[in-house]
Amino acid sequence: MNPEKDFAPLTPNIVRALNDKLYEKRKVAALEIEKLVREFVAQNNTVQIKHVIQTLSQEFALSQHPHSRKGGLIGLAACSIALGKDSGLYLKELIEPVLTCFNDADSRLRYYACEALYNIVKVARGAVLPHFNVLFDGLSKLAADPDPNVKSGSELLDRLLKDIVTESNKFDLVGFIPLLRERIYSNNQYARQFIISWILVLESVPDINLLDYLPEILDGLFQILGDNGKEIRKMCEVVLGEFLKEIKKNPSSVKFAEMANILVIHCQTTDDLIQLTAMCWMREFIQLAGRVMLPYSSGILTAVLPCLAYDDRKKSIKEVANVCNQSLMKLVTPEDDEPDEPKPVLQRQAEPNPDDSLAKQEGTPSGGPDGSCDSSFSGGGGSVFTPASTERAPVTLHLDGIVQVLNCHLSDMAIGMMTRIAVLKWLYHLYIKTPRKMFRHTDSLFPILLQTLSDESDEVILKDLEVLAEIASSPAGQTDDPGPLDGPDLRVSHSELQVPTPGRANLLNTPGTKGLECSPSTPTMNSYFYKFMINLLKRFSSERKLLEARGAFIIRQLCLLLNAENIFHSMADILLREEDLKFASTMVHTLNTILLTSTELFQLRNQLKDLKTLESQNLFCCLYRSWCHNPVTTVSLCFLTQNYRHAYDLIQKFGDLEVTVDFLTEVDKLVQLIECPIFTYLRLQLLDVKSHPHLIKALYGLLMLLPQSSAFQLLSRRLQCVPNPELLQTEDSSQAAPKAQKADSPSIDYAELLQHFEKVQKKHLEVRHQRSGRGDHLDRRVVL
Repeated sequence: MNPEKDFAPLTPNIVRALNDKLYEKRKVAALEIEKLVREFVAQNNTVQIKHVIQTLSQEFALSQHPHSRKGGLIGLAACSIALGKDSGLYLKELIEPVLTCFNDADSRLRYYACEALYNIVKVARGAVLPHFNVLFDGLSKLAADPDPNVKSGSELLDRLLKDIVTESNKFDLVGFIPLLRERIYSNNQYARQFIISWILVLESVPDINLLDYLPEILDGLFQILGDNGKEIRKMCEVVLGEFLKEIKKNPSSVKFAEMANILVIHCQTTDDLIQLTAMCWMREFIQLAGRVMLPYSSGILTAVLPCLAYDDRKKSIKEVANVCNQSLMKLVTPEDDEPDEPKPVLQRQAEPNPDDSLAKQEGTPSGGPDGSCDSSFSGGGGSVFTPASTERAPVTLHLDGIVQVLNCHLSDMAIGMMTRIAVLKWLYHLYIKTPRKMFRHTDSLFPILLQTLSDESDEVILKDLEVLAEIASSPAGQTDDPGPLDGPDLRVSHSELQVPTPGRANLLNTPGTKGLECSPSTPTMNSYFYKFMINLLKRFSSERKLLEARGAFIIRQLCLLLNAENIFHSMADILLREEDLKFASTMVHTLNTILLTSTELFQLRNQLKDLKTLESQNLFCCLYRSWCHNPVTTVSLCFLTQNYRHAYDLIQKFGDLEVTVDFLTEVDKLVQLIECPIFTYLRLQLLDVKSHPHLIKALYGLLMLLPQSSAFQLLSRRLQCVPNPELLQTEDSSQAAPKAQKADSPSIDYAELLQHFEKVQKKHLEVRHQRSGRGDHLDRRVVL
């Protein structure tokens, strides 16, 4: 410093003392400055006051010499003390040089700067609030200072500033939020602690409504919640807890939509505390905000669904996620579907209206962006509500993103069972509540739903079948044109069944059939029903293990969910054109076993027993033609329908067939089946020898086919129990009229059916011979 420079009104002694390395001498100089400034205040000499402050700032506090800087700091503090209540007029000039020294490399100097600012703020009190941002910025840096003395000094200043803010009602929260939003992302634990402490203080001040600005800082708070320090995490938990309490008290003023995506992101973190806290917030948001959260459904599902598969180690997160999932599902109502229109949905898509298509692409402007983690999940597939619906439910449900998330999770084979079940429950719920919208997505969902039938979990398969059954039976999927099928058209013509059906369409026989029903009581099926049956059989054909392990289970459940008659009729139609004869035989055997043994098929068995109605005759003929792929199952079908004469005729044809081990195994199983409760009526009919001679002949025919095996012994003993008809005659029998035998139904051309049986078996024989030429079946032949 130049000793000849004029520092008036500061005297040379004051200047010399301010530059001294000893603190005591600088303190004496500060007292002189305080005395000098008091005189200027008394004289109202603002020019000289400004000159003193400027000199201390430029020539001392901002000097290159460390002792001069220390002198300048204590001198500025002395000025503030002397100014008293008038210090507010000069705060900018007093504060700026002190804050500059906060960045000094010398820790002692940073401490003195902190001390000086403390004295300035203590005197000015509320007058410093217009300068709060610069003070906060400086303090946030000192909070992370490595020197403990500096940190201690900054904490004193921090407490003083908090007291001032708490006492005042003039705090500029709007101006402070951008700085808070910037500083909240600091990675330093001390800076984070400093930020959290200030948020707690501001939240506690009644006149400060920090809740309005929560969207600005919520993400940063969740970042701090993941800090390594337990104390900081605990403080952050308290802050978030206070905010959540405030949200519950004043939900009408909360900006739920602006915070939804933030929660979605943090619900997917790997930190358990962050994830649980975010999930709890999400639960409250869904329950408090209701339909406001619907536009963010895909993002919420992206975050929530994986949590449903957590084990007991994350039980709390799993439970909260489940509540979120259930609460969100309840928000979807039938009002979210498209309004009724004269044309079916799919037909309308085939003939789009340009204006209508544009409206659907643009959707409804309300609702905001979708909250999914992938931008491709947002927006897209919503419908335009009528004015009345808009007033009642202004938020439009866009299914594109939701379906994409559900499809993605269902396609991921590594995802947990409970998540897959939840996805299927969502799909079922959406098909129930919003069928018209959902049928737009059915083509994309259909393949993965079929693939899910191979899942390891029975519960997953059950839910999957519920969805597929709803797709197949929903009126929303009804069209005049079922659309392209996977493979050649497998429908049979009306004439091929040879069953008169006056006055109504036969099941699956007419390409333009709409309902696909086969009796007045049958639930209406839509165009997806037949497609489902085709693809299900294709899946069984390509995955034989699925057929063996789950085939019967799947078909039985479908019979409960849909009409069993429709299922058997349609599958029989499809198998009639099956090119893989071995699969057709296996599939027919599976269907026949289900038909004869499953409790779910009780009503259908009763319908087929007597063939009293045209519908039952129609069904019998349809089943028979496909059952011909397996000779023994064809006989069992005749036994079930009490067509004993035709059963005997069929067995007579068995002499022309190639008898293999598989064939004899089938006969063995049929004998075992005859002993089951299903055929109780058949066994009782053996008592009436005269009325059922062809039944006895058919059973003897089976006996003659069997080698001397356990099945042979079983059937032989059963036939030995058949009474002698002469012994059954009573005294009045000579006078009684002879009982008429049950004749085969006159409505059915049994000769034609027998020809069809021979034709099918001839095809099977040709295929077996071709395979035998390659050595495939030589070891399966049986020489009698």
